[in-house]
Amino acid sequence: MIKACLFDLDGVIVDTAKYHYIAWKELAAELGFEFTEKDNERLKGVSRMASLDILLSIGGITKTEKEKDLLAQRKNERYVSLISQMEADEILPGAKEFLTACRKTGIATALGSASKNAMIILERLKLNDLFDVIIDGTHTTKAKPDPEVFLLGAAALRVEPEHCVVFEDAEAGIEAALAAGMKCVGIGSSEVLGKANLVIAGLHQMSLEKLKDLQ
Repeated sequence: MIKACLFDLDGVIVDTAKYHYIAWKELAAELGFEFTEKDNERLKGVSRMASLDILLSIGGITKTEKEKDLLAQRKNERYVSLISQMEADEILPGAKEFLTACRKTGIATALGSASKNAMIILERLKLNDLFDVIIDGTHTTKAKPDPEVFLLGAAALRVEPEHCVVFEDAEAGIEAALAAGMKCVGIGSSEVLGKANLVIAGLHQMSLEKLKDLQ
């Protein structure tokens, strides 16, 4: 029996990838090289510092740990300035409706995101009240594909992992969900997310009936 749904944020509830891309691209330009949209795909579902390491490797640049901390901070400040301008209409199609449907039927909801800026985004989108639990990058020490974020979410909801379904758009997130012993719905391409129990284009294609079919 499905008792809880856990959602990644970026690419599932809202598309902040464009804001990450702008911030990383600007940082790369400051460092003297081009960062493309194809390069940006490598950062999907990856933590901020790991993303910076990938970006620096693309530019063939070596930095000290202190320098990297400063660069990551600069990128994040730019990203925060961008997402602070977000509007409620940037919620991805079907996300608010499905979250509302889950809660009306007594299914618990949790956010499980690597983002340390999740609260800013949820506040801008006015979605805070649709999550029983919010586990973001300020609560975790291990990045996906480690299952930590989802296991923390399940524990906070007091629901066993086998009664949870995760909604993810990144391969690392799918692996994290399965490692946690949870069912998983991939948001995106079946070619990339084929390990998921179900793959859909977006939450506008999800329903409580499909959720029951995962049991």
